[in-house]
Amino acid sequence: MSHYKSTPLFGGAIECDLPDKFADVSTLRQVPDNQEVYIDKDGFTSIIVEITERVKSKGTGLEADGRALTTHLEDLVGDDAETVKVWNTTETQITHLDETTPAYTLIATQTPQADEGRASAPDFTALILTLVRLEKQSTDILITINVPHIKGEYDEEDVDLALGKQGELIGDAVEYASRIWSTLDIKDWGLFKEV
Repeated sequence: MSHYKSTPLFGGAIECDLPDKFADVSTLRQVPDNQEVYIDKDGFTSIIVEITERVKSKGTGLEADGRALTTHLEDLVGDDAETVKVWNTTETQITHLDETTPAYTLIATQTPQADEGRASAPDFTALILTLVRLEKQSTDILITINVPHIKGEYDEEDVDLALGKQGELIGDAVEYASRIWSTLDIKDWGLFKEV
């Protein structure tokens, strides 16, 4: 069971609980102003909270939001889109936001291309991507949990997403995401005028 601490993001404009074993990457290196990045001190998992301009797409409601989620996923994986498999997508409730605020989460995996040939490349990286759509603020909030699976660092027999077997690392990441959904709170809406 993970231990959590209430963590101020973007100068305290947003707060949520993050695992206490995660370190703020900005203390180690430069992080873009529209991102907060935390990495597991004992592993390879990272949590990124990013504020972006709202993706506008054709259609309304679920159709438009689904396209926005796809657009954000494609932006994240860049040229490696063909190496990504989305396993599921669900509507998500962010507890401290109005229940009509659209939010969605997907679980995907990205497998490195064979020609990368780096010994340190993960077997695959699991992504848990949550999109929160703030229409009045013309903003999308992305919460991405990246879970690299490096040979020898996880039990390969425990992971088979086609059979619903997430393994320990993805299971932990799902728990982190769930805790973020239940604790994410926007303390200063003025933040979205600055981005």
